[in-house]
Amino acid sequence: MGRLVIVSNRVADPRKTAAGGLAVALADVLNRTGGLWFGWSGRITEHEAGAAPPDGPVHRQQAGPVTLATVDLARADHDAYYLGYANGVLWPVFHYRLDLANFDAGFIAGYRRVNRMLAQRLLPLLQPDDVIWIHDYHLIPMAAELRALGCTQRIGFFLHIPLPPPLILAAIPAHDWLVRALFEHDLVGFQSEADLAHFSRYVETELGAEPAGPGRWRLGERTVRAGTFPIGIDVDEFAALTHAPEARDMYTRMREEYSRRRLLIGVDRLDYSKGLPQRLRAFRELLLRHPDTRNSATLIQIASPSRESVLAYNDILREMETLCGAINGDFGELDWMPVRYIHRTVARKRLPGLYRAGRVALVTPLRDGMNLVAKEFVAAQDPADPGVLVLSRFAGAAEQLREAILVNPYDIEATAQAIQAALQMPVQERRARHQALLAGIRRQDVRWWCDTFLGALSSAPR
Repeated sequence: MGRLVIVSNRVADPRKTAAGGLAVALADVLNRTGGLWFGWSGRITEHEAGAAPPDGPVHRQQAGPVTLATVDLARADHDAYYLGYANGVLWPVFHYRLDLANFDAGFIAGYRRVNRMLAQRLLPLLQPDDVIWIHDYHLIPMAAELRALGCTQRIGFFLHIPLPPPLILAAIPAHDWLVRALFEHDLVGFQSEADLAHFSRYVETELGAEPAGPGRWRLGERTVRAGTFPIGIDVDEFAALTHAPEARDMYTRMREEYSRRRLLIGVDRLDYSKGLPQRLRAFRELLLRHPDTRNSATLIQIASPSRESVLAYNDILREMETLCGAINGDFGELDWMPVRYIHRTVARKRLPGLYRAGRVALVTPLRDGMNLVAKEFVAAQDPADPGVLVLSRFAGAAEQLREAILVNPYDIEATAQAIQAALQMPVQERRARHQALLAGIRRQDVRWWCDTFLGALSSAPR
């Protein structure tokens, strides 16, 4: 395989494990192979929208064996491409929230303009034998823009968020253009079998694509291969973090402060897809129906700030503050606060200690592409006395983590009962479930994810 070129909306130094999400997932393969990581710098300028080279420089820096190349965005481009279309249209629709989508026709022009500009900036950096791996919903049409400029290298695409069913996807204006752009890739990867099934149904019913063999579809002169590649974590690295000083300090503090409590842990970005209000209502139902949990169970809910410039996030922030205040006001005692709500980011090195102190992890999104918190919780547990994972069946991780307690987060009463079952689960059952979960995330870890996707890309027929 030639040099690996990663393309994503944001670029992070792969040497810094404190980074989250995509950066952590890609750090292993980039540090092993070297290569180029290209994307937006995170800086916004006041220049004219759509400024093309040489007006805007490509910033380069070396991070070990990896070259980081970034470009700035003009404010108008950022507002249309990132806030307007990527996070105001694609994010809510792909998470099944048509009611929150802003189908402003002006946004799609900015989205296309920025993808075209990024392709123009990337093209001069490419080498003939490069393998290009494009990531996520921000950059769906970028391969089409690269092909239009004459790029012939292998290009793969991975969607980290869910792909909705055809009728929901078809609500997006110009949806056919958007999905047609995926056919300019040699390989398209999804998190779950459900996502792949939605893609198959869409391209056949909406675009008229023809099956061209297992996992392949033909549309005009282009044939794309698509498959399921569930993203994993570096299990050994995360388990080792559990014994690092920062995590040990967090674990010790939690054990001392909550020595008389059973801790329920939730760690999420503050996002309407995460099911946080439903989770709080289920916890309230638990306290109502099971008086033994009062003055006994404490929910620590971390909700990291996320996209706070989008109006929908202000709404959920207020709802969370109201719900937490109501639960603590109705059930709290002088020496017991039922919910500890933290609206800020907790350092990644401290999270393993928090996970290990938890009796139950609540990972209950309304819809999620994968959700790596579920896998991190499993990796952080003490095998002799592990906690229990309560997991939404609508998270991509549910296809792999069958030994978790799977719940429907919309069913508040049933979720409360599942939490009670997790709190009362005997140690023998907890050990058996944890052993099976741990074996599963070890088999399909982050290195498996990278190697499997890149292997499929290198062998995809052209």
